[in-house]
Amino acid sequence: MTRAFLPLLIAVALAVPSWSTAAGGPQGGRPGRARTFDPATVTSVSGQVEEVHRYEMRRGEGVHVALKTSEGKLDVHLGPAAYLEANGLSLSKGDALEVTGSKVQMGDAPAIIAQTVKKGDATVTLRDAAGVPAWAGGRGRNR
Repeated sequence: MTRAFLPLLIAVALAVPSWSTAAGGPQGGRPGRARTFDPATVTSVSGQVEEVHRYEMRRGEGVHVALKTSEGKLDVHLGPAAYLEANGLSLSKGDALEVTGSKVQMGDAPAIIAQTVKKGDATVTLRDAAGVPAWAGGRGRNR
């Protein structure tokens, strides 16, 4: 009976890590990177876009920007490119932005998970006050 149990135990042990990483780990998002929107850390910053980064997500592309602020460079996590485009937000190097969002640590660097982004007279809401993404349609949380 022990011989029959051992392969099952090994199979379960190998499957458990893939369950957590398939969902992006316990916090969601990419493995090894915290992505928890914390309403207690919401702050506003303004600066100039130094770089626009697009990366592959499960469904399409996501967008981050490197924002040069008075306190230094800050990575701003926005959301799906399709959502930004559907809401008229196009970003380029040199754009002046005002961002409100949750300040978090991503690895060794500070970052912001954006709640709202203002470019010129236009403001786009990306997440509600609890951090739930607007593109989720009430289906999920940013955790």
